[in-house]
Amino acid sequence: MVSPADILNANIMVVDDVEANVALLERLLLDAGYTSVSSTSDPHAVCDLQRRHRFSLILLDLQMPGMDGFQVLDALKEIEKDDYVPVLVITAIPMHKLRALRDGAKDFLSKPFDVPEMLLRVRNMLEVRLLHEATRDHGKTLESLALTDPLTGLANRRLLVDRLSMEMVHARREQCGLALLYLDLDGFKEINNTLGHAAGDALLKMVAGRLESTIREGDTVARLGGDEFVILVRLSGADEAVQVAMKVIEAVSQPYVVEGQPASITVSAGIGLYPVHGEDADTLMKSADLALYEAKRAGKNVYRIAAQ
Repeated sequence: MVSPADILNANIMVVDDVEANVALLERLLLDAGYTSVSSTSDPHAVCDLQRRHRFSLILLDLQMPGMDGFQVLDALKEIEKDDYVPVLVITAIPMHKLRALRDGAKDFLSKPFDVPEMLLRVRNMLEVRLLHEATRDHGKTLESLALTDPLTGLANRRLLVDRLSMEMVHARREQCGLALLYLDLDGFKEINNTLGHAAGDALLKMVAGRLESTIREGDTVARLGGDEFVILVRLSGADEAVQVAMKVIEAVSQPYVVEGQPASITVSAGIGLYPVHGEDADTLMKSADLALYEAKRAGKNVYRIAAQ
C-alpha cells in the first residue's frame, strides 16, 4: 500500500531548458508538499541523473534545443530495464501528445497548464509508479523465498536441484567432475532437547555460516530441512571431494556458544561423485544419501564415498 507520505517523499526531477519554467514547477511542487524535487536544464544529463538517483517521476519538456524530449525518452528506455519510463511530458503542440505516449511517456500535460490539473496528474503518476515498484519488489521477495531456506538463507532443495542440473550440463560439456556432499548433524536432537528449539535454530544458522566458509565462490551450500545440508562443488582433482569433506567435518566440530551456553556438535558426510555415482540429479543425491547412511553406521563424524 502506498501512503500519502510515500507520494510526497518521492524523488521528482524537472527537465526544461527555460529557467523560468523550471523555477515555476519546482515552486508549485514544493508548495504542494513534495519534499524531493530537483531539476536540470541539460537534456543530455537526464539519463546519467536517472541512473544515479532513480527518480520516481520526470517532468519532461519536449521542446529543447540540441536534444529534444523524444530523444530523451528513447535514451531513458535503454536504462529502464522493466520497460517502465516514469515520464510526464509537457508540450504546447497537440500532435506531440500521442507521439510521446507511443514513445513511452506515461502521461502528458498541455501548455499552458492548469495548476490543479498538473498536481493531480503528478500525484496519480507517482502513486502508480510507487505501486509498480512495490509490486516488483514483492515479486522479487517471493521469488527469493521460493528458492532459499527461510532460517539460514541458504539455497533450498528446489534451488539446489536447479543448480545441480546446470552444473551437470557444464560438467558434461567441459568433461570435468562434480561432488555432492550430503551432510547430517550428529547429536542435533539432543541440542534441541536440552537447550530448546530457539537454541537449535541459532545453532543451525552458525553451522550454515561455517559451511559457507568452507566452499569456493561458485559452489553451493543448501539446507534441505531439519539438520540436513548439501554442498555441491566442482572438482579439479579426484581427491578434492575428500578434502572438502574433511574441511567441513573439522569446521563444524569446533565448539559453539549458543545463547550463552557452550555446545558441541559434529557432522557426518556422504559423498556422491558425478558421473560415477549418478548422471542425473536424483540419482546422484540418492547415492550421496546412501553414503551418508554408511557414515552414520561407521560411528559418525566421518565421511563415506558412495559405492560404485
